[in-house]
Amino acid sequence: MPRLFTGLEIPAEIGQSLSNLRGGLPGARWIDPENYHVTLRFIGDIDGASANEIASMLFRVDRKPFEVKVQGLTSFGGRKPRAVVATIAPSKPLMELQAELERMMQRIGLDPEGRKFIPHVTLARLHDATDRDVADYLSIRGYFPSKAFMAERFVLFSSRASTGGGPYVVEDAYELCE
Repeated sequence: MPRLFTGLEIPAEIGQSLSNLRGGLPGARWIDPENYHVTLRFIGDIDGASANEIASMLFRVDRKPFEVKVQGLTSFGGRKPRAVVATIAPSKPLMELQAELERMMQRIGLDPEGRKFIPHVTLARLHDATDRDVADYLSIRGYFPSKAFMAERFVLFSSRASTGGGPYVVEDAYELCE
């Protein structure tokens, strides 16, 4: 059963800039740059027939390309930090695309996503990192000059069941057309 999610790919040059932020944080498991992405909708473990239905339904998305802005670092998890992420500006076109994908997944019977959509790129998953370690890391590395790229497509990714971090495979791509 494939584990699927929709997302935006991160261009190699931005991935390279983000990968330069790796290191200096005890308990961090750094994500390989080729696996950087922005998750739009986690779908989960799906049987083959449902996966095919989802893949064909996504071709109905009719949206224009839009700018995606990477704009700094933060952590998720509060006092028990679980990830270091690059934040993505929640632009109107990005939020509308994510909301459309959410509606589509609910229409075919998937449960609503339980968490509020906060666009980001996961850089590291944290195990036994203290909030102090993360605060120190962010104070040193937290300034990240904004970088932008045009999202000209979104993709359907698959991954093997694991603790996260890839490798991810592009199963299908959906062009955003003018």
